[in-house]
Amino acid sequence: MRLFIGNKNYSSWSMRPWVLMRGLGISFEETMLYFDSFEPDSEFKQAILKVNPTGRVPTLLINDIAVWDSLTIAETLAENFPDAGVWPTAGDDRALARSLCAEMHSSFSCLRELCPMNIEATFPEVGTRLLQTEAGLAKDIAALEALLLPPLNNSEGDFLFGDFCAADAFYAPVASRLKTYQLPTSPELAAYFDRLIKHPAVRDWISDALVEHRFVPFDEPYRDSH
Repeated sequence: MRLFIGNKNYSSWSMRPWVLMRGLGISFEETMLYFDSFEPDSEFKQAILKVNPTGRVPTLLINDIAVWDSLTIAETLAENFPDAGVWPTAGDDRALARSLCAEMHSSFSCLRELCPMNIEATFPEVGTRLLQTEAGLAKDIAALEALLLPPLNNSEGDFLFGDFCAADAFYAPVASRLKTYQLPTSPELAAYFDRLIKHPAVRDWISDALVEHRFVPFDEPYRDSH
């Protein structure tokens, strides 16, 4: 299997299947396609279009079939590796874990748009300003609390459903965003995100991101240089 991803410093969608597969011990080859532009004639677009007709990452190539969209990749991994632990074992937990992943796909628009993932940067002043001026951001943080605290309170392990699974992988970029912008959460949620950032797979992604040193202006709304 080969996983095509974008810059580790910026690409939150690429991060999700990468840390999921690494965290569950599912072997894969990584192909990095660095962002230069998203224009049709860019090197990035020309490279990914050879694999995925949508021209987006992440894309998983499995048995010569391209699978894209991080949630679809997770479901494909669950089908091909049923014992890997992509989803929780208990049926009720599986349903909730899938719902949490789908919610990450369809919601939190303010958090994702106002606070793009930028692992190497630290913007506490931006986080403070945004919370004062953007009511939607505070609502997104409140939604995180409402969605994640119930499974955390019922968990018998360090993660949402005990052991690390797809739901945790999907919220790993959120943990990174909260750290970059130093956005406040409850002590319980902050402790969970701290454990998530310290998970070996997430830590490996972060380590790789910190040595990229590739400044991409269109992914940098709050800096004009390193």
